[in-house]
Formats: sequence, C-alpha cells, structure tokens
Amino acid sequence: MDFLTIIQSKPVLIGFHLGFAIIGIDAFLWLLGKLKDDGGSQKSTIIIAAVGVISFIASWIVGGYYYVVYYGALVRPVIKSGLAPWAHNIIMETKEHVFLFIVPLAMTVLFITLLDKKEMEQLRLRRLALWLSGVVAVLGLLIGAMGFIISAAARWGVIN
Repeated sequence: MDFLTIIQSKPVLIGFHLGFAIIGIDAFLWLLGKLKDDGGSQKSTIIIAAVGVISFIASWIVGGYYYVVYYGALVRPVIKSGLAPWAHNIIMETKEHVFLFIVPLAMTVLFITLLDKKEMEQLRLRRLALWLSGVVAVLGLLIGAMGFIISAAARWGVIN
C-alpha cells in the first residue's frame, strides 16, 4: 500500500484533522500563558504563534479535503437520514462557519507577536493578543466538541 492510499483513508484524514487542531489549540493556550506572564523571548513567542497558525491551516486543508471527498457523499446522508439530522443542519454548518474565523484571528495574533515588546506596549496590543489567543483556543475547543457531536450522530445513524 502506498503512502497516498494510506493518507486518503478516512480515519487517517480525521486523525490528521483532529491532531493538527489539537496542536493549534495547545499552541494558543501556551501563547496565552506566555503573553500573560510576559515571559520568554520574542522569538519563542513568534514561533509558538506560527506553529498555531500553521497547525490550524493544516487542519483546515485536511478537513476540507475530507469534507469534499468523503463527508458530503458518505457521512452527511447518514446523519440527515438518521435520528439527529440537526447534527448536520445546525452543528456542522456552525462548525464550518466558525472555523473560517480561527485562521484570520490566529494570524492577527501572529502579526501582533511580530512587533517588539516596546511597540506592542505603545500600541496597547498585548492585551488584545492575550484576549485573541484565548478566543482562538476556546473556539478551537468548541469546534472540537461540535466535531464530536457530528461523529456521534454519524455513528448513531449507522447503528440505528
């Protein structure tokens, strides 16, 4: 079995989608702590923010590929014909739209971290970066919970 075949299997795609999202959430939680304590070098802060942004973009790409290739044709019909069609109609639609905000918010935090500490304080952006880091992490966790509901609805639809 070649690498492309392995990578295109549904569980592996979902695993990468979730794994990249978890790395992104963890990076922004770590960044939140660094910004709150005002500790560490600017370089480490930039690296952590960049890891978070790159992870969310990777999750976005993998999740989008899964959605286009598998979810629409295989999973959505199971959910919509099952006992919880609201899981797609409400939860999945909400997840899709909220996720669109995570990457721009994360990039905004990254751009703020590119400023040196003096500029960040003069422009009063440290508090904004702190707040946005928390928002990105919380949105990521909420989207994860939504993904769990959608997966449960798909399993429930197959069982029933």
